[in-house]
Amino acid sequence: MRSRRRRPLIVPVLLCALAVLVARPTTAMGDADAPGGLSADVVRLYDEASLATQQYEAGRREAEVQRGRAQRLERLLAREREDIAALHGDLGRIARAQYRSGGGLPHTAQMLLADSPEELMRGQRAVWQADLAVNNAVTKSRRAEARLAADEEKAASAWQTLERRNGELAEIKRGIEKKLEEAQWTLQGQADASVAAGACRGAVRLDQPRTGFTQLWVAPVETYELSSGFGSGGDRWASRHTGQDFAVDIGTPVRSVGAGRVVKVSCGGAFGIEVVVKHAGGYYTQYAHLAAVTVEQGERVAAGQWVGQSGTTGNSTGPHLHFEVRLTPQLGSGVDPREWLATRGVRL
Repeated sequence: MRSRRRRPLIVPVLLCALAVLVARPTTAMGDADAPGGLSADVVRLYDEASLATQQYEAGRREAEVQRGRAQRLERLLAREREDIAALHGDLGRIARAQYRSGGGLPHTAQMLLADSPEELMRGQRAVWQADLAVNNAVTKSRRAEARLAADEEKAASAWQTLERRNGELAEIKRGIEKKLEEAQWTLQGQADASVAAGACRGAVRLDQPRTGFTQLWVAPVETYELSSGFGSGGDRWASRHTGQDFAVDIGTPVRSVGAGRVVKVSCGGAFGIEVVVKHAGGYYTQYAHLAAVTVEQGERVAAGQWVGQSGTTGNSTGPHLHFEVRLTPQLGSGVDPREWLATRGVRL
């Protein structure tokens, strides 16, 4: 007999989207003949990791919903066990009542010893009622026990299916994240080699998503955590921090905050791989410590267009985007990026 204590049931999570995802043929990592090469691999793996995470989180949320259903089933099973115990009690009471009313004699013997037809009829009726009560109680007890066994088997089967599919979801998610991490650091290694040589590898052309931005200005990355801010101090800088840092993983697409023209693509120095864009009104934005660039010098870009992928090249202590707003293309003319973007409707 399985333990009556049972972990909550969860409706099995659908794996169709992830099955398609895993079955898709993947480009060999870093294949020079593939469009975008390793940079494209990183972007693709980001998308796959995001899908895997969404499926995993959807399963987790469904688990919370199903937890209530499981608790209701446990209460139902508890009531069924109580009903069975009550039926067994009824059987015992009927047996004891027959023994007491008959003085230990069987009902057939009582009928044979009846003194009158009326007493005989009463005896027959008593036998019939007693037999009916016993038969009903036994039938109800057997039905309740069968129902309880079926419910327990259903609960066990659903839980086993859930455990198996949740394990598959988690394994798929871990596999994609491992591939992504390997691709990220391979991309970073290529970037470090470019910085050491002082020569950029050229723009990586990626299939950019159709964003359809209606606003003129956007944040330089879509998802982020703010780290070191403009004007902050510390041992990492000779003076004050000249920009706003965004904590993001290696390979994260970096966007031009507004329309403009690329005036600089550089792969050496403290900023590592960097891109500078000139905007209307005489302002310049800088995107530094990149792992790859996706634009060429002199190219015009739109708001939200990818100009590179984040990394940790140059004087960097970890993966992040260093973003600056300047009055000139050169270092030393920076303004607070958060305030500058806020006046243009972008609040970080």
